[in-house]
Amino acid sequence: MPVPALLHDLLLRTPAAWLARAALSPAVGATPLTYGELAEQVDQARGAFVRLGLPRGARVAVYLEKRLEMVVACIGASAAGLVMVPMNPGLKAEQVQHLLEDSQAAAWVTSAARWKACEPALPPEWWRDEQRCGLRHVVLTEGSDAGPVAAAPSVDVLSWAQFMVLPAGTRTRGIDADLAALLYTSGSTGRPKGVMLSHRNLVVGARSVVEYLGNHPDDALLAVLPLSFDAGLSQLTTAFTAGARAVLLNHLLSQDVVKALARERITGLTAVPPLYHQLVQMNWPEGLDDHLRYFASTGGAMPARTLAALRERLPRSRPFIMYGLTEAFRSTYLPPDDVDRKPGSMGRAIPNVEVFVLRPDGLECGPGEDGELVHRGPLVGLGYWRDPERTAQRFRPLPEGLAGRSLGYGLPETVVFSGDRVWRDEEGFLYHRGRLDEQIKTSGYRVSPGEVEEVLLRHPAVGECVVFGVPDEALGQRVAAVVSPAGCLPQSESQAQTQGEGFDALAAHCRLHLPAYLVPTQWHHRAVLPRNANGKIDRPLVVADAMGAPQRQERA
Repeated sequence: MPVPALLHDLLLRTPAAWLARAALSPAVGATPLTYGELAEQVDQARGAFVRLGLPRGARVAVYLEKRLEMVVACIGASAAGLVMVPMNPGLKAEQVQHLLEDSQAAAWVTSAARWKACEPALPPEWWRDEQRCGLRHVVLTEGSDAGPVAAAPSVDVLSWAQFMVLPAGTRTRGIDADLAALLYTSGSTGRPKGVMLSHRNLVVGARSVVEYLGNHPDDALLAVLPLSFDAGLSQLTTAFTAGARAVLLNHLLSQDVVKALARERITGLTAVPPLYHQLVQMNWPEGLDDHLRYFASTGGAMPARTLAALRERLPRSRPFIMYGLTEAFRSTYLPPDDVDRKPGSMGRAIPNVEVFVLRPDGLECGPGEDGELVHRGPLVGLGYWRDPERTAQRFRPLPEGLAGRSLGYGLPETVVFSGDRVWRDEEGFLYHRGRLDEQIKTSGYRVSPGEVEEVLLRHPAVGECVVFGVPDEALGQRVAAVVSPAGCLPQSESQAQTQGEGFDALAAHCRLHLPAYLVPTQWHHRAVLPRNANGKIDRPLVVADAMGAPQRQERA
């Protein structure tokens, strides 16, 4: 049996011995689909996408909670030679509009309810504007609602049932260097940008993770993270690479995760530190570590107290501390045997990856010296979609002399400069110092201050603002905002009650336009924001002043 090279090969070229094995539980307690059944649905979706006449490389946006149709649509699009664009189900209408426009999506798989919720950002004139809307097909999982159909008369709208019975088109050829997915992530400024990942990035990455986690066909992996998040999508690719079962969970409460671990006899859990912080405060049934073989953390530093509490609850489960970035999927991990010996470390490179700690001049840092983490290997993405300038900033040639490379190689090798400041000890274990830019990392997400500031500045009460991150044990960082008034917020710091009401209005405004993880939970008021010599807002001074000043703080 050939080793799968393309994302959809993980299902469409499943070994015969796996066909009757459970592959996917669409929900906790649901009857799982076997590898054979899931492959059949993916192949039906592949044929339907081809029959729609979408050209090779066209983008298919999928805006759903974790469910069977999302998995089938994403992998079916891959099999049709298309590019999947999974959307975080927590996004609001404005972010959905941005992703549809930026990705130039030709097809959109969603539900009638989600489409209706997006109507304020997708009025009829938007659908008629070919410069903004490239959609030609919409597939609705709960039927073709009359409202959405009327709003987009030029778009072909199908129900999921209608879509899945379209006559199959011819199979599309592809290679592992082809673009497979656009995963949107915030940068240091501005709106989210699409990271281009190839089939090779996703498939080789899954093999690497399976190798160091030791995944096998008897595993059951709980998918709690959004499938739009690289670590969330990895739960599917890892499970399908190992012949294991993935269990989809859309949890409202942390206790739902604990219940799912027990009911589905989960053997592997990957989550972000803020979720683990919540989980350790829940009531846990006895014996979870009878079957939970490991728990893995990604998306930020794991607080020592949270890790200690988890290990106390799960003494036989093995902890894996991981670090990654969407631009290169996964970079390092700390093996369980080194957790006590190297507290606070992000570990060393995962299999088939090499990482460097480099100075600004491209030379390697010595032990204990701060530098930028640079990632090399087959997981390096293809750059940022439609953004050559940002691509050139982050995806750069490997400096000469590293990894034995010289000018004799001719063509340069592209590596990812992560933007993370790290240092290495004498044994090569890495430790995180922070970011080289203003990016905020909260609840496992990377947040662009500029994206939040853009929304705040739309409020009539806001004249100017600065958004930044402050340390938080539970979240990694919390989003904070310093606001100067445009005439509606109080001018005096002594007007505390009125100021609080103003901040409540700003928080409500943000919740209306932003996902929950982007909404500031710490507020500061300043009558005037200071300027630097160039007349620009002096961001470092604003942040330093705010960190030592009284603030309005609330929990999200």
